[in-house]
Amino acid sequence: MKLTYRLFSVVFALVFSLFLSPSIYAGEPESIDTKEVMLSVNVNSASAAELADKLDGIGEARAQLIIEYREEHGPFTSVEQLLNVKGIGAATLDKNRGIIRL
Repeated sequence: MKLTYRLFSVVFALVFSLFLSPSIYAGEPESIDTKEVMLSVNVNSASAAELADKLDGIGEARAQLIIEYREEHGPFTSVEQLLNVKGIGAATLDKNRGIIRL
């Protein structure tokens, strides 16, 4: 009888402690879209590697063209000026508009 009572007490304590655990009440962690978390990139000061890494649809070659355009024409004064860089179209600009800084 004492053994049954002790066993019941231990099982009850374990089950009860599960309900007190805050992780049980926590919902599923929200997934974070890494593209939304990505830091912005300053097209007037970033290196070609940074541009290629952070801008969607921009590889090393296109990033180098951005740098060359910047060196030839001076700093970008508007995001739309990136359309003057060969190979950058409206779709690429729109994908990256939220992270581009001047």
